[in-house]
Amino acid sequence: MDLGLQGKSAFVAGSSSGLGRAIARELILEGCRVAICSRGKDRIDAAATWLTEQTGCNSNQILPLVCDVTKESEIKAAIAATVSHFGGLNLLVTNSGGPPTGQIDDLDATMWRNALELNLMSTINTCRMALPELRKAASDHASILMITSLSAKQPVPSLYLSNVSRAGVQGFAKSLSEQIGVEGITVNTILPGYTKTDRLTHLSESINAQTGKSIDEIEAGWAANSALKRIGTEDEFAAAATFLLSKRARFITGIALVVDGGAIKSLL
Repeated sequence: MDLGLQGKSAFVAGSSSGLGRAIARELILEGCRVAICSRGKDRIDAAATWLTEQTGCNSNQILPLVCDVTKESEIKAAIAATVSHFGGLNLLVTNSGGPPTGQIDDLDATMWRNALELNLMSTINTCRMALPELRKAASDHASILMITSLSAKQPVPSLYLSNVSRAGVQGFAKSLSEQIGVEGITVNTILPGYTKTDRLTHLSESINAQTGKSIDEIEAGWAANSALKRIGTEDEFAAAATFLLSKRARFITGIALVVDGGAIKSLL
């Protein structure tokens, strides 16, 4: 299937590792030119090297950028650098790390504000900064994809901060899809379930420290809760994400696609 992404330009936030990097890899394999970003120069340069080796692409097809998505000025500069380097912007993937675990009594007001800045406000601000360029590209192809979490649809115990901030992203995405759909820009969210990433490793280690359960036991429990009885892979998630960003999905907007192996049990 030709996804119609050859030569398109993309900005993928939070892409030094994990799901963001996996999406960048898939987009490059489909012929996209991709800007990747992270807060640390060493990490994002290492990611660019890894992507070049994995895909065999020309190094000019990847633009590594240092950007803290909680800072508006850095987002603006990163989007501008992407447009300057590639000549435009077709695809935007918003993404950021997950906030700490904890129950209500563990979390003070500062932790709540930080989580909202990290997950919700970073998404809103990245879309705000990128939208003028996406509008210019819409006559060809333009799409926004926001990475959230299954916790937005089915809250996860001990993930108060993620449950709330990710749900906020869902409300923003649906509202934005209604406004800019007439302009030909699609807006969707993708909700990863338990997927083998560094983030999942950190989560299992945190739960281990809180409960005393072994990491193997924790991961086995996550796998058992899904219909497929296993944890997902980054590549499986990235394939679904890339389709939603593609021209073949241009009549799909405003949806929240869960990629979780059947962990969420609701009918809709």
